[in-house]
This record gives sequence, C-alpha cells and structure tokens, in this order.
Amino acid sequence: MRTRKLGVLEKVGFGAGDMAVNVVMSSMMLIITFFYTDIFGLRPADLAIMFLAVRMLDAVTDPLMGLVTDRYTTRWGRYRPYFLVLAVPFGVAVFLAFSTPDLDYNLKLAWAYATYSLVIVIFTAVTIPYISLIGVLTGDPKERLSANGYRLFFAKIAAFLVTIVVPQLAVAWGGGSLSRGYQLAMGLMGLMATLLFLFCFFTTTERLRHEVERKPLREQVRLLLRNDQWLVLCAVCVIGTIGYVVRGSVAAYYAKYYLGGDAGMLSAFLSTGVGAAILAMVASTWITKKYCKVKLFRLSQLAVGMLSVLMFVLVRPGDVVLAFVLYFLISFVVDLHAPVFWSAIAEAVDYGQARTGKRVSGLAFGGISFFQKTGMGVAGAVVGSLLAYFQYVPDQPQSDFTLTGIALMLTVIPGAFHTLMGLLMYRYRITDAYYREIRAGILPAGGDDSAPEKPMRLEPGNP
Repeated sequence: MRTRKLGVLEKVGFGAGDMAVNVVMSSMMLIITFFYTDIFGLRPADLAIMFLAVRMLDAVTDPLMGLVTDRYTTRWGRYRPYFLVLAVPFGVAVFLAFSTPDLDYNLKLAWAYATYSLVIVIFTAVTIPYISLIGVLTGDPKERLSANGYRLFFAKIAAFLVTIVVPQLAVAWGGGSLSRGYQLAMGLMGLMATLLFLFCFFTTTERLRHEVERKPLREQVRLLLRNDQWLVLCAVCVIGTIGYVVRGSVAAYYAKYYLGGDAGMLSAFLSTGVGAAILAMVASTWITKKYCKVKLFRLSQLAVGMLSVLMFVLVRPGDVVLAFVLYFLISFVVDLHAPVFWSAIAEAVDYGQARTGKRVSGLAFGGISFFQKTGMGVAGAVVGSLLAYFQYVPDQPQSDFTLTGIALMLTVIPGAFHTLMGLLMYRYRITDAYYREIRAGILPAGGDDSAPEKPMRLEPGNP
C-alpha cells in the first residue's frame, strides 16, 4: 500500500490552522476566567452559570456542523473552504469577546453572554472542519502523527503568545486601563488568527476522497454508538478537558495570590506551563517512534495524578521556585498524550467503517468537538462555583481557606480527572499494528491515499 508523505510546508500550514484555533482555545482555557472576574468584573457565580448555559449551544452547533461538512464539498475540498470564508469573522469575534463596554452590571453581563456565544459559534464552524482535515490529508498513521505533532506545537505557540504576550501588552497598551489593554492585545491575536487560517487554506491539500453516504442523522448516531473506540475517546475527551481547563483557569489566580506574584510572575508562571507543553509535543513525537503510543497516553496521565498530589503536599504559599518546577513537570507530562489523542480520532473513524462497512466522519469529529467543549463548559462552571465556594474576592488579599482552595484547584482536583482519563484508556485498543490491519482492509489493493476507500467488515471483539 502506497501512502502520501506530507511536505514540511504542508505540515507547517496544517499547524498554522491549529495556532489560529488556539487563539480562542487557549484564551478560553487559560485567561478568560481571570479576565471575566478581575478585568471585566463578573461575579464568579454568574460566570459559572454563563459558561454552562452558553455551552448548551454546542449541543446543536457541533453535530450540525459535522452534518454540513459531510453533505457539502467544493472544488477546494470538503473542509478547507471554511478557513477562507470564516477567517475574518473569527478574528472579529475574538476582538468583541475581549471588549469591555462601559455599562451597568446587567448590561455588561448581557454583552458577555452575546459575545461569548458569538465566538463559540464561529469557533465551532471553523474548528469542526479543521479537526476533520487530518483524515483527508493522508492515510498514513505515522504521517498523521507527525502532522499532529506540528499542529500541537503551533497550538502551544499560540498558547504561549496568549499567556505571556497578551498580559504584557495589556499593561503596555492599556494606558492605565487593563480592559482597554486586553481588548487591543486580543484584537491583535484575532488578526493573527485570521492570517493563519488563510495560510492554512493555501498550503494544505485534501487528497483522500471519502465517499460519504447520505445517511439520516438517526442512523449516523446509531453507527457512532456502535463504535466502542470512538465512545472511549469521547469519555476521555470530556474528563481530560475538565482536568486541563480547571488547572489552566486557576493558574493565574495561583501565581497572583498563592505565590504572591505581580503581573510579571503571572505571565512567567503561565508561560512556564505552555513552554513545558511545547517541549512535550516534540518529546511525544520522538517517544512514539520507539514506544507504544497508547501506553504513553495511559502512563502519562496516571503520572500527572501522582505529580499533582505531590505539588499540593510540598508547595506552601510563597514557595515560588518549587512551584515553578513542579508546575513545569505536570504541564510537560500531561501534554505527552495530545498528538496521540488527535490521531486516534481519525483512526477510530476508520475503525468504525471497518466494523460496519459505513463511514461516519463529520459527525464523529463534530461529536468529539462537542464533548471537548462540554468539558470546557463543565470546567468553567466548576471553576466559577469553586471560586465562590472558597470565598474568592477579586483583587483582594485572600484567606487561608481561599488559598487552600486555589491550590486544590491547580493540583489535586485536575489530577484526579487525569488519573481517571489514564484508566479509561485501558479500554482503547487501536494499536499501530491493529490499525495497519484496518487500513489494509479499507484501501483498495495496491492503491494509494488519493483513491476512494472501500468498506471492510470487521467482526467486533478484541483485536
């Protein structure tokens, strides 16, 4: 079986797309909670309700976008055109979401609901096609893993910019007004995202041509529910995202209040986590060349649980050096799984086709995105609720009870979710060897990645 090798430029272009996506993803995971409470001025309890309520939109938009990408194709492909059409609206939505109008509290809350909803809808409309793109660039699992390594490396660059550049620019450009500074700084990030989507569109090529059958939504859902490996990934996605977002959302509070840092330390602490994650992308790509990717996924998440408990026990308020070291280790280990996970989704789609003889791609990727954003919404509600429970007061000295709560939210609480995530991956069985058997069955004999795929019947059971 011949497979298409991807060039470096195309991998960089593919990675640029995720760098654009992560302007929003990273801000949602790392700074928006802090922005809404300490800059915008929302109460933690109101914030918790908003995060959960707005995420209800994804119950409609994610599956709908998956169905749209399955139904329509153009001369540029099935997924890439959305990068071209939605690049500018994406950047504008980011700018509006981080704008703070001079209104009374209720109107500001309404503005937050409206702009947060807008950025979530546009984010969905461009992200579903993007995460589906890897399935049509190449059918080679090693090339997919390599491309996802590029993708996640560039994603972490975006996270680095959001966590270290945005807070510094907000101070420099705000002229004494952090709300104005954040609007301008995130506006710049939105412009960067627009340009990156356009670069991704012009440098990538859709090669695989999957013959998508026109199946009713009910039948697609039924087929997905028969795909046990996809269901495992859905559960892993929700649980892992909750842990990741809880830790990321509280990191700014931890640096400012638990470690007693200023804006500089806040940026340094956040960027330490992002820098460790960038190194993890490189390390994961190298490790998976020599070691089973599924085992790496399992063991890395179990290790995060142990490291999290260790950080909570050892680090006291003001222990800056030890906190930085352990946070770096946690952030490095937790992201070793990331390239494996995003490659696994495409493999689970092929697995489902092999089992049933029918392919469900758009809704499968849309479903994963839905569960990821469900995890983000639940995590946002958890963070807001816990901040209220631990009696957090913005921009004030915190009580010992509050500081302990912030420490738990950075360490033990997310660590428990990652431990559960690692345990769940023992139910995921698509190893490299098993996936090669699947691909051998669904690609035409002697064919290459540009040929339409054929169905293969695979009896259920352990590989």
